[in-house]
Amino acid sequence: MRILVVAPSWIGDTILAQPLLALLKRNRPDAVIDVLAPDWSAPLLARMDEVDAVIPNPFRHGDFNLGARRSLGRRLAGKGYAEAYVLPNSWKSALIPFFAGIPIRAGYQGEARYLLLNRRHRLDDVLHPQLVQRYAALAGSLPASLPAAKLNSTGKQQLAARQALGLPADATPVVFCPGAEYGPAKRWPAQHFGALVQLVATPQQPVWLIGSDKDAAVGDEIVAASGGKALNLCGRSTLEQAVDLIASARCVVSNDSGLMHVAAALGRPLVALYGSSSPGYTPPISNRAQIVYRKLECSPCFKRECPLGHFDCLTGIEPRQVAAAIAASTKN
Repeated sequence: MRILVVAPSWIGDTILAQPLLALLKRNRPDAVIDVLAPDWSAPLLARMDEVDAVIPNPFRHGDFNLGARRSLGRRLAGKGYAEAYVLPNSWKSALIPFFAGIPIRAGYQGEARYLLLNRRHRLDDVLHPQLVQRYAALAGSLPASLPAAKLNSTGKQQLAARQALGLPADATPVVFCPGAEYGPAKRWPAQHFGALVQLVATPQQPVWLIGSDKDAAVGDEIVAASGGKALNLCGRSTLEQAVDLIASARCVVSNDSGLMHVAAALGRPLVALYGSSSPGYTPPISNRAQIVYRKLECSPCFKRECPLGHFDCLTGIEPRQVAAAIAASTKN
């Protein structure tokens, strides 16, 4: 039994898709699962026990290119896939399994995908309010509890990441993930992060800032606001190294972002900060997570920028409140 899964584009959504992969393996222990995914998520998929191979998806958001999709589908036709699960809701995301001639092609109805999918699911957002549930339901009726998302990281990999970046092997850092690809309405202010650094950083418990190169500027702001007490690693590490740095953290503080879900899948104590998004829709799948969410009347708006111009859902979260959540998450 060979199965192809067309993965979502976002890093966090890729983590939330892992319980589906676990259920597919549980239902068919001998199944071989290949995942068609963007190259930036390949390091995460390689850390999942359920994934046998990652097939690079070369198509960026908005890139249609019908001929190239047909060509890739025809190349995959020879692999003998019996089933495909299409997680994105777009019409074009279902084209490759269709061109590959995979007999069973499952996914949500999405953009009128009646021809492309032959096992179409209708979304019930009351029964399945969380995205992780919606993905997992493609495998059939949900069990009483979903399998946990779990990324692998060994002590050897963690040490190698620290050595590559010139970081002390014996530090027990608190990791801050200050970025959020979606937009400013999901980012706790840099000044607040800086004030939090001053509350929690010690020589043995330093604060390391982790994110992409797009987060480097806000990382510099946090370092300045902290009086130089934080180390800005944003843009300095690969995603694979970021996984291993987070895996050895004493605690992680993160906006609602892909790295928040990475921290949850690594089982680290986690403080998750929510602004314009909803912890009811994409919560960290972890019993070690503390969620900080003001739940204002205007929240969640799911906007990139605050439509009211005040960002109160985030600016109103005080650094001392987050410091208390860190203490609570690490006391056991």
